[in-house]
Amino acid sequence: MPLFINRDQIFAHQVHLLEHKLRSKEERILELETENAILHLRLAECLGKLRRDHEKETKAQKHHLQQRNAQKITRSALAKLLSEVQAVKQDLSELFAVYLSFSTELEEQSKQLLDKVQQASCSLKGDRGDEVQDLQAVVSALERSLEEERERCRAERQRRKELHNTLVELRGNIRVHCRVRPVLPFDHVPSSTPGSWPALSEEVVSTVSDDTVMVNCIKPGMPVHNKMYEFERVHGPEESQDAVFEEVKPLLTSLLDGYNVCIMAYGQTGSGKTHTMMGSQQLEEHSGGQQRAQPGAQPGAQPGAEQGIIPKAAAELFRMISEKPVYSHTVEVSVMEVYNNEVLDLLAKDAQGNPVEQRCDVITTSNGASQVIALKYQPVRDASEVMQILSRVLKLRAHCPTLVHPDSSRSHLIVTLTISSKSPNALALARRLQSAKKDMQLAAQKEWWSPRCRRANLAARKSSEDHLFASTASSPSRSPSHSPCPSPRRSVSQALFKTKLQLVDLAGSESVGMSGVSGAALWEVSCINRSLSALSDVLGALAEQRPHVPYRNSKLTHLLQDAIGGDAKLLVMLCVSPTQRYVTESLQSLGFGTRARQVQKELPRRKGNPLKVK
Repeated sequence: MPLFINRDQIFAHQVHLLEHKLRSKEERILELETENAILHLRLAECLGKLRRDHEKETKAQKHHLQQRNAQKITRSALAKLLSEVQAVKQDLSELFAVYLSFSTELEEQSKQLLDKVQQASCSLKGDRGDEVQDLQAVVSALERSLEEERERCRAERQRRKELHNTLVELRGNIRVHCRVRPVLPFDHVPSSTPGSWPALSEEVVSTVSDDTVMVNCIKPGMPVHNKMYEFERVHGPEESQDAVFEEVKPLLTSLLDGYNVCIMAYGQTGSGKTHTMMGSQQLEEHSGGQQRAQPGAQPGAQPGAEQGIIPKAAAELFRMISEKPVYSHTVEVSVMEVYNNEVLDLLAKDAQGNPVEQRCDVITTSNGASQVIALKYQPVRDASEVMQILSRVLKLRAHCPTLVHPDSSRSHLIVTLTISSKSPNALALARRLQSAKKDMQLAAQKEWWSPRCRRANLAARKSSEDHLFASTASSPSRSPSHSPCPSPRRSVSQALFKTKLQLVDLAGSESVGMSGVSGAALWEVSCINRSLSALSDVLGALAEQRPHVPYRNSKLTHLLQDAIGGDAKLLVMLCVSPTQRYVTESLQSLGFGTRARQVQKELPRRKGNPLKVK
């Protein structure tokens, strides 16, 4: 029986198959269009990122070119200024030579004329009186001319000093002052070999001028050889504590302008460092009222005049703050000592309020600043509170009698006054804004911002930001500077701007044979000498501009890293003994000061330059 096939069913089946294929093709077309749209979005995103990267690279190249141009301009200006200073020095030396010859000639002529006047006054009478008056008028004119020449010489010397200070400011060098103490009773020690020459108590270190010190290097059987050392300021044995502080005083003005300042006393044991920094009155108080040997003290001086740099600096600081708006500045004090290469907090107390020995660690923050962990800061309102704290903690400082000094300090003392400013002047505000901008750029190079990093690295960033900006937790809205994630903007108007004044009384360098110590005191001498040697190595590396500076070879240099190699204004006060007995240590101290003057630091941070991490 033949099969009958319905053609309509066949066609319907084929149509159904074709519709199914059509739907499949349409779905495929939709998928391809979706993928195409996604690819277009990715392409647009990549093009935008490429454009932004190109713009950033262009800006970075322009900024680098501007920096190079600025460096070239600065170097040319420094070279021009240096050549002008050299020319002024040459002119001054020629003028000084002319002045010496002219002064000698005038003095000889004046003596001759005076002799003639005396002879004429005895022999001449009557009609010769007019001639005598003429001679006296000539002598008076010569004396006036001599005084004018001396005044011109003094003016030229003052001009040279101002130019030199300007050059030091531009080059960022460390300022070095030298103080020669007077000869004291304990300097008169009988020689081990009677009749030997030179005598141990002979004075061989002397001041030539207000910026030059001379050392007579005397050796038996050898000709006398004089060594000259030049510093920014040289104080002789006759100069008082007030005269020394007047040369240091201008640095304190920089504190309220936004600069960090460090004043450091360096020298051999018994050379007058603690007397220069603290003064004789504070030394007597912390030694229990007993008369302590005071190297550099002037006999018969008033107690107020014998105050050192630290009490005078505290008084001057609060005097300047009193001229500012009320409550615009607050001051905190911290006191540390570096003893046997360990940092000890002298303000630390236990639960009962008794002093306790607390060791602290020194770290380097992300922006290159050194910071002491768990260091106690105590607020102060005037200079008397500062001195009360110091008189209390000085009793805790390590001391030990030696053959050189009956109450020698065996640790490095660091007194830090931290000034928090709520209403900075225009210069400090500009420095704060530039510093915030630089810190933002530095943070942007180290980490990516993301909405998910709400708590990321909060503790690490907080410790590095607190030294520049104080906490504003009392504000109802969180400041961008305290946001857990880096923000493109940073609040500056509500933050505190902090500067610090570091006053350092270094322990004295000494030889084991001369000090006569043994046992535990021998280890103290070893730690002191090693830390001072590390300080000398750091200055040598900075002076030679080596790529690596060994700050971390000692806790002392690590602690003072900001002051030595950072943007702080640093003044080193060299204290030297004048006698032949200590001539070796005096030469070493003067050599240390000469190396310190050769260090060219980065310019003080007026534009918020980030600190270099070594």
